[in-house]
Amino acid sequence: MTVRLALADDQALVRAGFRSLLDNTPDIDVVGEAADGRAAVELALRTRPDIMLMDIRMPVLDGIEATREICAHPSLGNVRVVVLTTFEIDEYVFAALRAGASGFLVKDVEPDDLRHAVRVVAAGEALLSPSVTRRLIAEFVSTPHRTPAQTALINELTDREREVTAMAAQGLTNHEIADRLVISVATARTHISRAMTKVGARDRAQLVVFAYQSGLVRAT
Repeated sequence: MTVRLALADDQALVRAGFRSLLDNTPDIDVVGEAADGRAAVELALRTRPDIMLMDIRMPVLDGIEATREICAHPSLGNVRVVVLTTFEIDEYVFAALRAGASGFLVKDVEPDDLRHAVRVVAAGEALLSPSVTRRLIAEFVSTPHRTPAQTALINELTDREREVTAMAAQGLTNHEIADRLVISVATARTHISRAMTKVGARDRAQLVVFAYQSGLVRAT
């Protein structure tokens, strides 16, 4: 399967670097570029990419607002946004995840790691490493206040769905969850999928955010 990818960054040199790298990857097709957030939204509507690599700090419309618009648009439900950051911990990263981003990458990512990241998100996984996830959550939601709506959603989950949601929030993959619970990978994937549906999570990254924001999992 070829992954259709769009780039949004206000620095032409950064866009050119990513494009040069990804255009030479057989299973990735770069379908367009945007130099600001508004153009990124228009590009997403025009090309319907599988993945949008989105810088955060951009003119006209910043990457967070652009991500929010893309993820909320009814015709862009299949577009996955990966935000690009200059540093591993960026004060805006969690806001981007809340806006609907499926993960994030630092701009000095190694070429092979970038290719792998694009494929991971295109396959429906969250691009959130365990160590960075824990630090982000500790930074932004260390004292969650569960709302009545979140309590109602948690109550919709079965015990096993709560269990796999908590493990996903701790950074475990489907294979690791399956090994820990002595179930098949397909069963672990099914539990995750059902939990996402019940809490209204767009993807695995949003399920992780929900787990911490609702207090189902506490930052340690």
